[in-house]
Amino acid sequence: MTELHPHLRDNVRLLGELLGESIRHAPGEDCYNLIEEIRAAAKADRRKESDAGQRLLTLLRTLDDDQLLPVTRAFNQFLNLANLAEQYHGVRRNQGHASDLIVESLSDVFERLLQQGVSKEKLHHTVANLGIEFVLTAHPTEVTRRTLILKYDEISHCLGQLDHEDLLPAERDEIHNRLQQLITEAWHTDEIRHERPTAVDEAKWGFAVIENSLWQALPRFLRSLDQALIQATGEGLPLHATPLRIASWMGGDRDGNPNVTHQVSQRVFLLSRWMAADLFLRDVQVLRAELSMWQADDALRAAAGDAREPYRAVLGQLRDHLQKTRDWAEASMNGEAADATDILFENEDLIAPLQLCYDSLLHCGLSGIANGLLLDTLRRAYSFGLPLLKLDIRQEAARHAEAVGEIVAALGLGDYLSWSEDERQRFLITELSNRRPLIPRDFEPSDNVREVLATCRVVAGQTPEGLGSYVISMASTPSDVLNVILLLRESGMRHPMRVVPLFETLADLEGAPDAMRALYDIDWYRNYCACHQEVMIGYSDSAKDAGQMMAAWAQYQAQEALTEVASQSGIHLTLFHGRGGTVGRGGGPANRAILSQPPGSVNGTFRITEQGEMIRFKFGLPRLAEQSLTLYTSAVVEATLSPPPAPRPQWREMMNSLSRRALAAYRDVVREHPDFVTYFRQATPEQALGKLALGSRPAKRKASGGVESLRAIPWIFAWTQMRLMLPSWLGSDVALEEAAEQGQFPLMREMMAQWPFFRTYVDMLEMVLAKADLRIASYYDSTLVEPQYQPLGEALRARLAGCIRHLNELKQQDRLLRDEPVFAHSMRVRNPYTDPLHYLQAELLRRDREAEGTGQVQELVERALKVTMAGIAAGMRNTG
Repeated sequence: MTELHPHLRDNVRLLGELLGESIRHAPGEDCYNLIEEIRAAAKADRRKESDAGQRLLTLLRTLDDDQLLPVTRAFNQFLNLANLAEQYHGVRRNQGHASDLIVESLSDVFERLLQQGVSKEKLHHTVANLGIEFVLTAHPTEVTRRTLILKYDEISHCLGQLDHEDLLPAERDEIHNRLQQLITEAWHTDEIRHERPTAVDEAKWGFAVIENSLWQALPRFLRSLDQALIQATGEGLPLHATPLRIASWMGGDRDGNPNVTHQVSQRVFLLSRWMAADLFLRDVQVLRAELSMWQADDALRAAAGDAREPYRAVLGQLRDHLQKTRDWAEASMNGEAADATDILFENEDLIAPLQLCYDSLLHCGLSGIANGLLLDTLRRAYSFGLPLLKLDIRQEAARHAEAVGEIVAALGLGDYLSWSEDERQRFLITELSNRRPLIPRDFEPSDNVREVLATCRVVAGQTPEGLGSYVISMASTPSDVLNVILLLRESGMRHPMRVVPLFETLADLEGAPDAMRALYDIDWYRNYCACHQEVMIGYSDSAKDAGQMMAAWAQYQAQEALTEVASQSGIHLTLFHGRGGTVGRGGGPANRAILSQPPGSVNGTFRITEQGEMIRFKFGLPRLAEQSLTLYTSAVVEATLSPPPAPRPQWREMMNSLSRRALAAYRDVVREHPDFVTYFRQATPEQALGKLALGSRPAKRKASGGVESLRAIPWIFAWTQMRLMLPSWLGSDVALEEAAEQGQFPLMREMMAQWPFFRTYVDMLEMVLAKADLRIASYYDSTLVEPQYQPLGEALRARLAGCIRHLNELKQQDRLLRDEPVFAHSMRVRNPYTDPLHYLQAELLRRDREAEGTGQVQELVERALKVTMAGIAAGMRNTG
């Protein structure tokens, strides 16, 4: 079996030993020995040594209350350190030794496309006009505290220093001492948040990702893209090109989150401007120190006056404006009188002086200086700009209809909500074509509507560069889109904002093409959107609604149909993919996912959410972020210029058949089985998840209700914690079983070989099945589930085992992950650390539930329970 890369193995061992030293120091040698005994028993149990499993359970069940927390914390910390070592290994570059995680270079991708017959002109035009947006979302899946993330980043930096082969012994000792210090600090830091972050706290975390990683990574990446493009086509990346942008939902996503108000969004807009001014100020101060030259062109001299050092003079003026902008933003946030004189608000005011310096240096033959730090700052000015990122707004369609309804009622025009869709559209188009204000001066809205209108006013006060998309959840008709445009216009909006319907459930996805066709048929709207439309596909809720297989196929078909409808209507379509980190929420390797999209659906533009802990795993370190940007860009370029073939008719028939069986089997359990909800609540830690202060959003859309009211994230989180992984395979088990019985595997193997969509689906299913664990799931049942509900658990585990058996048969292999040995070994390394956490979690849940029944919840038990949740999430490399 493949072992870990020697360098990765050594780093995991080093960090583990340093953690052990910290534990030895406090709580002490006895605690360290106990932890080592548990770890040895867990390893022996995985090797199937006799009595090892019983020995492990005995050790865990006999822990005193004061031993619970240090033991759970030790295993949690090791898993986080193992993740850190793995993350660093993915980007290390040590004396030519490649890591296990190789990202194909842009040059190689471009060369391959040229060999396939793509012209140089076409390649250059596609890359120069790319529009990829990463939308950072505050979905509460990041269980690690930011305090610890900063320490982990510093540990990664130390591992990078150790990679130098010319270190003196004293230098190596110094780095080891620093690592020991950081790991000891982490060991003595509480890893659990005790208060939920506010929506503003979440936004600050998003800004920190830009400040600490993307600020350095993006210009470096654009430099490599420019060089690869010159090498391939002879022409570089235009200076103003912005192939990649960053957007955010943090502070803008109010769907189901009453904590995101118009005041929150206004504060986040100001915070982002403060952060941008601060970051650009640091850049400009460095540039002033560097650009001491006296040679300049006439345009720069005119701007600098008679200064001897014209670049410093112009940059000094820019520095003063940035300082005033930062002060204005801070005063505005604090509710103080803010002086807006000489502040920078429009992006052109930032770009112009930088461009002036750049053009002058080129004119004077100093291109080497121009294309250094100044070029990086100019690229940041185009890509991030004064707003730093684009803030999306998301709200439910019914909230906008309610607002328009109250306005219509106040005007005495009738009951808008009872009107037909045609009547609504006629009214909305008439009003949008009319310049007079609609809202009466004496209008007294309800609290709900007052908040919607206040949000629209905040949005209307921003520059276009600061705004992303206005996303409408539960959208199903053209009037849902027109309602938003009317409310924005009534609030003072002077430019067209992208308004984006979000299709989430199975019924939504099936109805999406007709809904968009009806919208495109409205001439007024075609003019408004300038023949460019964005549509969001929701992965999480469709998978929870219909099961993973049916959801994946419905998403594929919806994207095909939406692409076709847009093409027929002369509309350039951008698909916005609302993917989560887990397979059950549309996650998985990004390049594979992009390259398996329907042909024509990736047309040079691509938008995708990056959620929770996946932001850290992809963008947490500058080198890691560069790698992720390369991976996404090359995949979008390739999917645009060399899309996969359309599926053959017999493949479609096969997918229709498989997904119908899967849907029926999934819903038969999740919706129809009378014991399912009770079993779910007893077997998983779902009821305890609220104790983890993960994010500002409530875990449920409504305070009451069953599985249907639960958000997709806690739904996935709960099943992952007890390792049944049910949402990702339930339904697929029956589809695979029936396909095997009917002799359909040869056709399915042909589909795997020739259709990227199906191959990716099967591989993602295999990955999640490898994370499932029948023994652990069984232990949760025996510990937590009342006897009358245990037969359902037994039936589900039997189905899981059958799914694994049939998938191996389909792939003609004797074990899962045969072709992914690195991932398989990574899971094996983690098992001796996750196993004790699982067994402890089940025991702690039992104690916690018993204590709640008596009203005497023990703080130590509850704290240890939270640590097990965080540790298992780290061990699985995802939460929800």
